[in-house]
Amino acid sequence: MKVDVYNLEGKKTSKADLSDDVFGIEPNDHAIYLDVKRYLAAQRQGTHKAKERAEVQGSTKKIKKQKGTGGARAGSLKNPLFVGGGTVFGPRPRKYDIKLNKKVTKLARKSALAYKAKEDGGIRVVKGLAMETPKTKELLGTFGKLGLSEQKTLVVVPEQNQGLYLSSRNLPKHRVMTAGDLSTYDIMNCQNIVFVDNAHEVITGILTA
Repeated sequence: MKVDVYNLEGKKTSKADLSDDVFGIEPNDHAIYLDVKRYLAAQRQGTHKAKERAEVQGSTKKIKKQKGTGGARAGSLKNPLFVGGGTVFGPRPRKYDIKLNKKVTKLARKSALAYKAKEDGGIRVVKGLAMETPKTKELLGTFGKLGLSEQKTLVVVPEQNQGLYLSSRNLPKHRVMTAGDLSTYDIMNCQNIVFVDNAHEVITGILTA
């Protein structure tokens, strides 16, 4: 599979080969669903906590006699039926992590990339996109020349580029990340993917290893 290679002026210069083992497979929707579910579950902090009867501060004195009042019996103010009482089976701190086999995770990322490769202009390769110092305005101008200023775009670099990352940090529709950090959720949560230099080869090596 071939995609267009662009320079920083937004002009096509050549073609790049994308591996059919990654970008040309038949997508597996269920694998994508499982991996996105795993990613979103891992984002949950799980620090919720409600005090139960044994943890509420208050007297344990019996507030009224057992019988003869005409009302229901009550043991203490910590009773869950009273305002300020403990919560019955309240939430406790827990982890929401979901275990997923590595083969399924790789299949999910391949499937997501295959979907993007089928879209017209869903995947592009740009040569020479790097920055020594953070310059958001300059980076936004480059996206404008590529016709991506108003589209949700994921820029994938082969290795960490601090200047490029800092330049994109204040752009709500653009995100920069390394090929090694790419997840199924990130791929599905954008309109276009821009591979910088040989980033597509790096992700191919990771997913076919």
